[in-house]
Amino acid sequence: MKKILLSLSVLIAVVACNQKPEGYTITGNLRGELENGTKVFLRKQGENNQPVEVDTTTIENGKFVFTGAIDLPELHYIFVDEIQGYTAVVVENGEIELSAQKDSIGLAKISGTPQNDMFAAYLKKAQAMSKKGMAINTDMQKASNEQDQVSMSSLQDEMKDFQEEYKTFEIDFIKENPTALISVLLLDKGIATGTIELADAQLAFDSFSPELKKTKAAQRIANQLTLLKDKAEKSKSTEIGAKAPEFSAPDVNGKEVALKDLMGKVTLIDFWAAWCRPCRAENPNVVAVYKKYHDKGLNIVGVSLDRNADDWKKAIADDGLTWSHVSHVKYFNDPIAKLYNVDAIPAAFLIDENGIIIAKNLRGPALETQIAALLDK
Repeated sequence: MKKILLSLSVLIAVVACNQKPEGYTITGNLRGELENGTKVFLRKQGENNQPVEVDTTTIENGKFVFTGAIDLPELHYIFVDEIQGYTAVVVENGEIELSAQKDSIGLAKISGTPQNDMFAAYLKKAQAMSKKGMAINTDMQKASNEQDQVSMSSLQDEMKDFQEEYKTFEIDFIKENPTALISVLLLDKGIATGTIELADAQLAFDSFSPELKKTKAAQRIANQLTLLKDKAEKSKSTEIGAKAPEFSAPDVNGKEVALKDLMGKVTLIDFWAAWCRPCRAENPNVVAVYKKYHDKGLNIVGVSLDRNADDWKKAIADDGLTWSHVSHVKYFNDPIAKLYNVDAIPAAFLIDENGIIIAKNLRGPALETQIAALLDK
């Protein structure tokens, strides 16, 4: 009988350990003088990065408590009324403990659940890296004040190495912690800033746990990866050596014209707009090249990303752009811009008489040099 009771108690203990908590409790302990009744706010980031109030409680004898339930772990922020700063916490079901000095709430120690333990591990490493970067900055400021160019040059190289080290640190953390919410948030940031290559981003995302992939941040990453892969696939069609995609569009008189009918021995497809200052600044150089080489076989097709037809036509006249022009007057939603994967202007594609792309985004002297090599024969 005793053996049966012992086995039953072990089974109950095992089941209890494997059951996920149904809700969360955040217990805060703030050291320092704080009046009872001081409000504490639990907030999260909503649409357009605006803060959203999740819960409010009050401090009693230096302590406060938040309770609730959440389906998936999510980063939240705790603010205390009349105290500057805040602290970040991963809200997930379980017992979460927060301990801090009231005047340095941003340095709060948070523990008790797996996500917060992993978050704390990241913050510890990140803070060490931050101190290293600040030390280099301090030394650079000192060298600048003393006009010590030798030290400044050395420190600039050291800062470049540090920046690369920091980027590697974040990527390594993501790889080593595929179950951490902070890894998802770091990957989201890396994709947004372009500091993580598409292939690395996809590998990291694939390694995330099924639960993490359900989070809002992970869903955002999945959408971004799809867009980036589509963009990469489209860019293949406009790589040097590829056949330039065919298109037709209305000219300044509303007549539909096709690229194939506007080509010369060498053709420049020039994406620009009346509102684009760098484009307008480059136009005199393009005009000069066109005048010099048009009779030798250079044609230009201007593709405007304007939103207003009158502005487009006025800019053509004002800048003396005497070549062919087309536009759907749809800004970056122009189908030709999408076809050529153009998301910034000025942008240009130089194609030969067979429609093969031979150069991209040439400006200034580089444009004339390339065209001269092709037509001065």
